[in-house]
Amino acid sequence: MSHFERHVFFCLNRREGGRACCADHDAEALQGYAKQRVKALGLSGEGKVRINKAGCLDRCELGPVAVVYPEAIWYTFIDRQDIDEIIDSHLVKGVPVERLRLE
Repeated sequence: MSHFERHVFFCLNRREGGRACCADHDAEALQGYAKQRVKALGLSGEGKVRINKAGCLDRCELGPVAVVYPEAIWYTFIDRQDIDEIIDSHLVKGVPVERLRLE
């Protein structure tokens, strides 16, 4: 069994020279919010969910992005409501949020 049931990686990459990057879309604040909310819901810890920061996930043009493993489901998001929906639907109920999925 894996140490965590799921890992959620949030791209926090910052690029120079005006190139698209997730950091330009408040990704760091939203990653922090996700981590706080998962902890408040009792979903974090061994055998549960881990919210991680990541460097470039190489999809910045679609950003901001996050990926949930082990399912390898990629998401984009805009605000806390989108993060809440990902947590409530995917992390709690196991149902991916189709409207936020990236292919």
